[in-house]
Amino acid sequence: MKKRLLSLLLAGAMTFALTSCGSSDAGETTPAGTETTPAASEETTPAEGKTVKVGLICNGDENDQGYTYNFIESTKLATEKLAEDGINVEWVIKYNIGEDSTAEDANIELADEGCQLIINNSYGLEDFMLKVAPDYPEVQFVSCTNQQSAVDDLDNTHNAFAKLHQGSYVAGVAAGMKLNQLIEDGTLTEDNAYIGYVSSFPYPEPLSMLTSLYLGAKSVCPTVGVKVKYINSWGNLTEEANAAQALCDEGCKVISNYTDGSAAATTAQSNGAYYVGYTADVTSVAPESAIISTRVDWSIYMEYAITCIANGEEIAQDWSNDIASGAVTMTTLNEAVAAPGTAEAIAKAEEDLAGGMYVFTGPMTGTNTFDGSAWSLAEGEHYVESDVASGGLSAPQFCWVIDGITVE
Repeated sequence: MKKRLLSLLLAGAMTFALTSCGSSDAGETTPAGTETTPAASEETTPAEGKTVKVGLICNGDENDQGYTYNFIESTKLATEKLAEDGINVEWVIKYNIGEDSTAEDANIELADEGCQLIINNSYGLEDFMLKVAPDYPEVQFVSCTNQQSAVDDLDNTHNAFAKLHQGSYVAGVAAGMKLNQLIEDGTLTEDNAYIGYVSSFPYPEPLSMLTSLYLGAKSVCPTVGVKVKYINSWGNLTEEANAAQALCDEGCKVISNYTDGSAAATTAQSNGAYYVGYTADVTSVAPESAIISTRVDWSIYMEYAITCIANGEEIAQDWSNDIASGAVTMTTLNEAVAAPGTAEAIAKAEEDLAGGMYVFTGPMTGTNTFDGSAWSLAEGEHYVESDVASGGLSAPQFCWVIDGITVE
C-alpha cells in the first residue's frame, strides 16, 4: 500500500520537532527491559478461537500512575473485549525502554519471539522501530502518537493517536467552573483567575492540549488566563513538582499538566489548589485536589489492530478517533471537589464535541512557537486537528501560543 505523500507535506517543517508524551527519565522502579507475558486473560477463562501474540514496548512502567499505567490498563480491557469475540491475546511487555539503541533491540527481540504486532508507546521510540521494521515485513509495527510511519514507504509500519484535544477541552471546562466558584466565594478576583500548567516541551502536541484546555476553561470563565512552565522532559517527577510548586506560589489555584506523572496533582493538593489533568485518574493520590482528567483509551485501537491481525486484514497506516467513539474519555468526576454544575457543564461540552464542534475556532491570534511569526484565525474559521479522514495526520500539529496563555 502506497502511503500518503500529501500527509508528508502537511507535516512540513514541524516533523523535526513534533513530539509526544514520551520519555520517562525519572521515577523508574522496574529495571529496563523487564518483560512480562501474561496469559490471554488472568481473570477469565480464555475463549476458544484465534490467538495473536502482541508485543508492547513502554518508555516507563505502570508505577508512573500516568502514561504507561494507562497503556497497561488498556491492554487488560482490550484483552477482555477481544476474548468475547473469540480472539485471545498473548502479551509480551517490555518496560522502561529508552529512546536509544535499547528500543531497537526491544523491537528485534519481540519480532524474533514471534510477535505478530509490536506497539511502541512513545514518540521517541519510532526512529528505532523504523530501523527494525524493514527486516520483518511479516510483522506489523505501530508507533503511538508519532507521524513518520504514516508517510514512509513501508507497508508494515503504522501510527495511531486519538483526538485528545477534545478531552483536554472538557477538562478545561471543569477547571473554568472551579475558577468561577473561587471567584464567587472571594478566593480569587476575575483578573487573577489563572490556571498553572506544567508542560513537557514547547512542541505541537503539548501546545494542542494546553490550548484546548484554555479554550474549554474560557468557554465558562471568560477572564481565565494560563501560566505555563516547561520542564523539558516527559517524566522528571522532581521537575514536575518544582514547576507546579512555583505556579502555586504565583497564586494559581488550579493546576494542570502535560507530563507523564502525578507530581503536579500531589503538589496542587499540598498547596490547597485544585487539579485537572491527563492520562489517568489521580484521585487516589490527590483526593482533595483532583477534579477530573482526560485520557486516550488505547484499548479501542488495540482491539481494532489485533482484530485486523486475527482476520488477516490491513491496519490503517494512520489512525485517529474521537470522544464520541470512546477513544478519548474522561475519568470519573470527583464530585466532592468539583464546583456545583460541573457535571452538567462537561456533559454539554461532550455533547457539543460529539456533535461536530471544533475546539480551535476563531477569532484567535498568537505566535508560532518555532519562529515567532504572527498567526490568526478569523471569526468562524476552524483549525482542524488530528483529522485523518480529511487527509491530516493523527499526531497534533498545533504550534501556536495564543493570546491568554503566558509562557514563563
